[in-house]
Amino acid sequence: MICGITKISLDIYRKPEYFYSGFFIMENVDYIIVGDGYAGLFFAHQLIRNNKSFRMFSEGKKSASQVSAGVINPVVLKKFTTFWKAQEQIDFLQKSLKEIEEYTGENYLINSPIHRIFHDENEQKLWLKKSDNVELTDFLDKNFDHLEVVKNEFHSGKVNQSARLDVNGFFMGLFDFLKNNGHLINEKFNYSEINTSDSIYKNFKFKNILFCEGMGVQENPFFSDIPVIPNKGHNMKVRLSQSIPENITIKKKHFLFPVNDELYFYGGTYDREQLHRHIDDSAVEQLTKGLSEFYPYDFEISEVNFGFRPTVKDRRPIVGRHFEHQNFYVFNGLGARGILNGCYFSKSLYDFIEENIPLQEEVSLERFK
Repeated sequence: MICGITKISLDIYRKPEYFYSGFFIMENVDYIIVGDGYAGLFFAHQLIRNNKSFRMFSEGKKSASQVSAGVINPVVLKKFTTFWKAQEQIDFLQKSLKEIEEYTGENYLINSPIHRIFHDENEQKLWLKKSDNVELTDFLDKNFDHLEVVKNEFHSGKVNQSARLDVNGFFMGLFDFLKNNGHLINEKFNYSEINTSDSIYKNFKFKNILFCEGMGVQENPFFSDIPVIPNKGHNMKVRLSQSIPENITIKKKHFLFPVNDELYFYGGTYDREQLHRHIDDSAVEQLTKGLSEFYPYDFEISEVNFGFRPTVKDRRPIVGRHFEHQNFYVFNGLGARGILNGCYFSKSLYDFIEENIPLQEEVSLERFK
């Protein structure tokens, strides 16, 4: 045992199994994963630690996951509330990242707690009141801080157990690992080439196939009807003329934290209306105004990114089995909490497929039947 978790052997890969089908050499795999965001990578981790053979199909484009802030936050910072299974998700993420470190050699967890700047005294009082709530006492620190450089007349509250994921490092590290071990296929998945009756895709004979494509699911003929709603989010990389503390994440309207020695991340917005695939000037204006409210010095915008979060009306992920094709599965609707939802429910889905352990009703695809 290492750090309370089962050590993962690096010698865990079975040799691929091949067989002839007509004039083609077919390869047996336990799983095909379509999609390369948080859902796909955290499910791939479940397969790695359980010695399952798989191939992941990735277009090589930056997904919404890859341009996300990577903030790990157990508190809804607008109303100072928490959410379903917040503590369980935080605990499971920490355990999983330690397991991932065993085979990538990197720890992608950044200890950078969130400091929420209060707008006024009423927010201070509300924070203190909520901190006595049994669900929030472990998350809302009662000792207020005065932050350097930025405007925070009413001080800030620290969110305990909050942190950040090194998003760029996480994706680069896992993609390199998957590529080096023959799991990653960099090409667009073609739905028309699936033989559903024989469970064959091109030269792969698969036991199960998992679709975790985010908003790309709208083009998926098997799961295009799942009720995911696109939520467009913008963020900026900025150069600050005066540096802020490096070991914290500052939040007022949006999140601000250092990316490297030169750039800071600031974002992101939420928009369900302007869904075109280019940068919205109004979003950039919103971010610029939001940063200027508490950062009183000059800053320069270096780049602007956006992505489409797959959200669900009831704020729960969508996990489950196709109603007709019994070895076709979907993992989607992670929303703004893609890291926590993707990590935690990847295990639920794996247990459902491999151990026939029922999914929780709150996340099951069956709730939309």
